[in-house]
Amino acid sequence: MPSKNTKFYSLILIAADLIVLAIVFFAAYYIRTQIDQRDLLYPVYKWDYIFGFSVIAPVWMLIFASFGMYNANVYNRRLVEWSKVVLGAFIGVLLVIGWEYMTRIYIFPARLVALYVLLGTTFAIILAREFLRIVRTELYRYGRGVSRVLIIGNSPATRDIADELSTTHKSGYQIVAMAGPKKCVPSGLGLVHYSSIDEALSDIKRLKITTIIQTDLYDSEDRNQRILSAAQVNHIQYNFIPGEPEFYTGKNTVDVFLGYPMITVSQTPLIGWGAIAKRIFDIVVSLALLIPLAPILLILALLQKVFNPGPVLYISKRLSQFSNPIELFKFRSMGSKYGKKDAALEFEDMGRPDLAAEYRKHHKVEHDPRVTKFGSFLRSTSLDELPQIFNVLRGDLSLVGPRPILPQEVKFNSSRTALLHSVKSGVTGLWQVSGRSNLSFEERIELELFYAQNWSFWLDIKILFKTIGVVLRKTGAK
Repeated sequence: MPSKNTKFYSLILIAADLIVLAIVFFAAYYIRTQIDQRDLLYPVYKWDYIFGFSVIAPVWMLIFASFGMYNANVYNRRLVEWSKVVLGAFIGVLLVIGWEYMTRIYIFPARLVALYVLLGTTFAIILAREFLRIVRTELYRYGRGVSRVLIIGNSPATRDIADELSTTHKSGYQIVAMAGPKKCVPSGLGLVHYSSIDEALSDIKRLKITTIIQTDLYDSEDRNQRILSAAQVNHIQYNFIPGEPEFYTGKNTVDVFLGYPMITVSQTPLIGWGAIAKRIFDIVVSLALLIPLAPILLILALLQKVFNPGPVLYISKRLSQFSNPIELFKFRSMGSKYGKKDAALEFEDMGRPDLAAEYRKHHKVEHDPRVTKFGSFLRSTSLDELPQIFNVLRGDLSLVGPRPILPQEVKFNSSRTALLHSVKSGVTGLWQVSGRSNLSFEERIELELFYAQNWSFWLDIKILFKTIGVVLRKTGAK
């Protein structure tokens, strides 16, 4: 059930889109008929144009609505929203042109008007929505329009959700209270904690709660019903978020089985046509990148021979999709005698048991003495990763995906490796662009599992753009 604030914001978006659409339509008409003095293709007078717009506008808004542009799942995701605006504007102009062709009743007096409307609508609506996004964020900072939330649960997801929603100016949620074990309550949020669910429910009106988020179904059916009933009695929003992500992520389908709703859970949405489209995208983009990168690859290979004598490439045995072994190509960043066995064993051979212990704990070391000076430059600039473009072309890797793991890392979390490798590993991924280099191995696995379970084409695009940023700023996770 959408909250009152969500519905109000949707109404604002509808009004803003309609106003922008009117401005663009009449600006396009004025520019072509008053400023541009060339002959018109069709004589469309001002009042006929106004009448035409009054007929078109409701249809255009319905097109936007059909693309979900007034749904929080769209307008809260910038790249998705922009794509919907572009597609909606294109379809809208096509419908007008199609109407003119079928009826011979003309709305656009010249072809340029259609082009002006298409470009103007696209850019003006995006700018208007970005402005509204900024205004909404500022209002959130002052507590305006936020949802006051009571979180109920006792799983790790309870604490994680509270942490994620605690940044009110971004989420639009203010965590007011939590009901459950003390261990699930993040510190520093200044919220009210209840050990008893009934006590929390009794204070809903006093705390002005507008949303309940429940993360666990309790053994007691009566207790679950009391929580739902409290939301219904107080006419507030109720959300249930299962604490086990494997049961609600991926490509799921809902059907009726013997009169009961049945949810079929797939490992990942990246199956069927999604996998095919992703592979085509990988090939096209990799070939396009290979042209400007070819001289850089050649120069780096020559510099490698000069400053880091030995093999140009380091070929690492990794596991990719379905835990199949692959040979990962990288510019060699370590001395030529290293990288032939497990890193912990090499550190021990070097007389550095401290580094061996650090590697066994974190599966990485902060200052690796095996890395040469030129190798350090390659790593800091991420240039050592460039040869992986050939892995993508070969089909070993995707441009975006979970990190291909070392064979010995399977034992660190064998129960989740199969699910992690339900999709093809990638050159970059969600972990690399997270901006957090101090993640534990388990936290890295969780991020990559989220990607596998929630893949979308737009998530890939977002990660690729973020990768460019973190490489230039050198802020990505190492």
